Amino acid sequence: MSEDPLPRDPGTTLRDNLRRTQHQHSSLIAERMRSLAKPAMEGRMLREDPVQATSTGYDQVRQRLHRALVDVLNPQAVANATLGQIETAVDDYLAVTLEAETIPLSRVERLRLRSDLVYELIGLGPLAPLMADATVADILVNGPHTVFVERHGVLESTDVRFHDNEHLMLTIERILSRVGRRVDEGSPMADARLPDGSRVNVIIPPLSIDGPAISIRRFMRDILRLEELVERGSVPRRAAQFLRAAVQARLNIVVSGATGSGKTTMLNCLSHFIGEDERVLTIEDTAELILSHRHLVRLEARPSNTEGRGFVSIRDLVRNALRMRPDRIIVGEARGSEALDMLQAMNTGHDGSLTTLHSNSPRDTLARLETMMLMADVELPQRVLREQIASAIQLIVHLNRYEGGQRRVAFITEITGTDNGVVLTQDLFVTRREGNALVTRPTGIVSAHAEHFHERDVVLDPELFRED
Repeated sequence: MSEDPLPRDPGTTLRDNLRRTQHQHSSLIAERMRSLAKPAMEGRMLREDPVQATSTGYDQVRQRLHRALVDVLNPQAVANATLGQIETAVDDYLAVTLEAETIPLSRVERLRLRSDLVYELIGLGPLAPLMADATVADILVNGPHTVFVERHGVLESTDVRFHDNEHLMLTIERILSRVGRRVDEGSPMADARLPDGSRVNVIIPPLSIDGPAISIRRFMRDILRLEELVERGSVPRRAAQFLRAAVQARLNIVVSGATGSGKTTMLNCLSHFIGEDERVLTIEDTAELILSHRHLVRLEARPSNTEGRGFVSIRDLVRNALRMRPDRIIVGEARGSEALDMLQAMNTGHDGSLTTLHSNSPRDTLARLETMMLMADVELPQRVLREQIASAIQLIVHLNRYEGGQRRVAFITEITGTDNGVVLTQDLFVTRREGNALVTRPTGIVSAHAEHFHERDVVLDPELFRED
C-alpha cells in the first residue's frame, strides 16, 4: 500500500493514517491477536490464579498490539509528531482495536497499555519510565530480559523486560536513528547522545553473545555545587576552600578517578569558580558539562558517518581551540593523543585549564598521561615528556567510589617538579579509613604553588593545611 504525501501537520498525518488503515487492519489484527493470545491462556485459567492469567494475557496483548501498531503507523509521521499528537493517535487506535477484542482488560491495564504503546513509539520503549526517574543515574541492559539501574551509586535489578531480541533491536534502532547512528552486523557498536544529553553505548551480536546490550549514562540536569558536595561529605570544607582558590588562581587541574567516581560532577563544580569575564571553551567527546558562563563556546567531537567520513577527534578540536582565543580550555576527558596538545596549551599561556581522565591513583594519573602523550606519534624522550607534565599541571584531584556507592575525594595531590626524570608530588589532602568511617584530612603540607595565588591576588590561608 503506497503512502500518501505528508501534510504539514504531523498530528493530522497520524490521525488520517490510522483512520485509513484501521478499518482494513483492525479485524486482521484482532484475529491475529486472538489466535496468538488465546492458546497461551487456554488451559491456564484452570491451573493458575486469575491475576496471573490476566497478567499473561496483558503481556500478549501489549506485544501483539505494539507490533501491529508499528506496521500501521507511518514512521516519518511519528518522527515529526509531538508527544500530544502521538498520544491522541494511540487513543484513537486503541478505541477502535480493543472494541473488536474479546480478551478482557481491566481499566488499569488499558491505561497501562496506552502508556506502554506511547513509550514504544517515542523511541525508548520499556526504558522510558527509567529515563523519567530522576533517581536513576545509569541504565544497563544485558539482553532482552535483564535490566539494571544505578541509584545513589548502587546497582539494582529491575522488572523491566523486552519481549525478545527483536523487540530490543527495534528499540535500539529507534534510539540511534533519531541521532543519525545505526548498528548492524558490519558495524555492531555505536555511541550516541540522546536529545536530553544522556550518553548511549550499544553493542549487538555477534560481539555481544547473549543479545544486544545498552549502556545509558543519564544526563543529570541538576548539577551539584561544591558546597553541596561538602554537605554530603564528599569533600571536606577546607579542601573545598583550597580547590576554589586553586581555580581562581588559574592552576591547571586534572580530575582523575575510576568510572562512575564523580569526575564530571567535580569538573562541573570547579568550573563554577571561573571568572565571568573569561572566555571558556569546553571540548568533549559527548557533551555533558553544564556551565553558566556568558562567554562560553562548547565543542563536541564527531564520529565518522555511515560512509566512514566526517570524523573529528578531540585532538582536532584542541588544536582548533588554540586559534579561538580562549582564556580557559576544559577538556571533558583526555583519552588519547590529545593529551599532548592539551599539555602544550597549558604550557603556552592557557593556564587555569581543566580536564579529567580515568586512573586508579594520582601516580597512575601521571603514568596514563605519559602513555597518552606517546599515542601522538611524537618521538620524545621519556624525560622530556615528564618535564612537560610537571610544567603543565599543578594539581591532581583524585576521586574514588567506596562501599555503598559513596563518592568522595581520595587525594588532592600537588605536582612540584621533576628530579632526575621523576615527577615529584606531595599529597595535600588524603582520605583514610578510621575505624568504620572514611575521613579526609590535610597532611599538614602547605601548597608549594603559593606564588600562583599571590600573582592572581588570591588569598591562600595556611590554616587550610593544618593537620588535625
